[in-house]
Amino acid sequence: MSYPHTFTGNPLDRADALRRNPELLAAACADPNSLFLLFHQLKVAVTETSELALGWQSNQSVQPLLAECPDPVLLGINAGRAHFALDVSACDPLQVVTAGLHFEDARAAAMALPGPQTGILAQARSQIDWHRRHQFCSVCAARTQPARGGYVRSCADCGAEHFPRTDPVAIMLIVDGDECLLGQSAGRLARTRTFSALAGFIDQGESIEEAVRREVMEEAGIDVGPVRYHSSQPWPFPSSLMIGCHGQANSRDITIDPVEMTAVEWFHRDAVSQALFEAKPGETDQLRLPGPIAIAHHLIRSWLEGETNL
Repeated sequence: MSYPHTFTGNPLDRADALRRNPELLAAACADPNSLFLLFHQLKVAVTETSELALGWQSNQSVQPLLAECPDPVLLGINAGRAHFALDVSACDPLQVVTAGLHFEDARAAAMALPGPQTGILAQARSQIDWHRRHQFCSVCAARTQPARGGYVRSCADCGAEHFPRTDPVAIMLIVDGDECLLGQSAGRLARTRTFSALAGFIDQGESIEEAVRREVMEEAGIDVGPVRYHSSQPWPFPSSLMIGCHGQANSRDITIDPVEMTAVEWFHRDAVSQALFEAKPGETDQLRLPGPIAIAHHLIRSWLEGETNL
């Protein structure tokens, strides 16, 4: 079964062959038909008439910006038109903002954008953020320059090439009969009663199944048996891949990690169903669960609908 998660469904052809040809890449950047998606301090340009949409700008409109904010990132090709992302944080905001255009927090925008546009947003925000964080070579500390349409940063001093990384995160709903295990990460307000699936970064030299079992044992002290993959979701804050799983508990007694977690509890199917389908916003005295933007929401929902296959 396919799960239409937020930040998936990107319709662009990422055009790897085009990236490797400097002449064709330069021609695409200069093509009057090419489109540019602007970012300012990692906020994305959007327009809003009847509904929110990505605020694509024409090649002509961004020409005054390219002198101060060069190096657009090629996102891909769609319907014969090249699509770029451009970080305009160094430009005067008054020069950037045009009629009908404003900059929106990416997470907030994703909750209102049509599905495929959130896929483009995930790609673009992650790329822009990576370039902001990786200005210098990790080998020799010299300044690096973008190459291949923004998918590489090259060091002229030592010849090293640096590529964007995606951090894999295991996120898992652990179940035992009619109950599931949910946790509240340290830092969240306990009074909100907001709980989610447990999650953690996958270590080097570790399989997904091993990461699920390790993270649950570390955070909750629960032994996990069978693990089944559910679906995945890009999460561009800054650049993770959430790998969603269901797992069968082999034990029941909870021992939480007080550094990582505020609370971990078993919740009955009835309470979870009420929170997911019936709870009203602001009811802080009851269980609250992540919204549809998060893969945790869909892990919980699929368990309620009998799709865990454990």
